[in-house]
Amino acid sequence: MSSVSLSPLFRRSIGFDRLNDLFDYAMQADTPNYPPYNIEKHGDNDYRIIVATAGFKQEELAINLENQVLSILGKPEENKDETAEYLHKGIAHRAFKLSLRLDEHIEVQHADYQNGLLMIDLQRIIPEEKLPRQIPIGKKVVAEQIAQQDAVTA
Repeated sequence: MSSVSLSPLFRRSIGFDRLNDLFDYAMQADTPNYPPYNIEKHGDNDYRIIVATAGFKQEELAINLENQVLSILGKPEENKDETAEYLHKGIAHRAFKLSLRLDEHIEVQHADYQNGLLMIDLQRIIPEEKLPRQIPIGKKVVAEQIAQQDAVTA
């Protein structure tokens, strides 16, 4: 596997050094193929993750968020039928953990479970202090004064 260096991009950017770590993580991690899932974008700031969890009950699923990593876990109840002889076993009903890294301002809004599909709605919510603002030229303005100015204009 070849290593990708992003150092030329850092010449004209500040604070993106974590991006290199993210690419390294993405290149090393195996892409999970179970359970199947979709990531959809609805508009500029709305996203949805849909995970196909056929055969799972809602109580057997869990969603956790820690350090901007969304983890979706499935742990089926032990329900083995020792008397059954499978001629073909194509339905996977096994434990899983699906982890997805979220951007800094992505927040989980809602989760729902219908017809074997787990749907998680996400939204990018940019804090007021991160929104674009005008910087005055020729005046020494302390950070507190800028914040006060932003509060007055809002």
